[in-house]
Amino acid sequence: QVQLVESGGGLVQAGGSLRLSCAATGRTVSSYHMGWFRQAPGKGREFVAAVTPGGSTYYPDSVKGRFTISRDNAKATVYLQMNSLKAEDTAVYYCAAKYSGYVMRFPYDYWGQGTQVTVSS
Repeated sequence: QVQLVESGGGLVQAGGSLRLSCAATGRTVSSYHMGWFRQAPGKGREFVAAVTPGGSTYYPDSVKGRFTISRDNAKATVYLQMNSLKAEDTAVYYCAAKYSGYVMRFPYDYWGQGTQVTVSS
């Protein structure tokens, strides 16, 4: 089992920055693909970023160049640095882990409880 706990969400003005953290416990998460997803009110959950055990990163066009995912395996923590935030980035952000498979797609095996990010325009 892998337990994931997100933190770092909050309220920020458009153009501002936030850094989300995801602390993982349980199995050796350094072997897992780690991802961030988000879900806005009334919308489905969408892919935001992923990092493989080898450090390769993936982003959709909507956040590419603004968001950066990173991992610190020694701390079993994954980060999402979000810059130049827009009102449309407002959502609950979820951390997720999977052992194998295409990182930009569902399913993921483990999920955190989510952290709210609100960007005011």
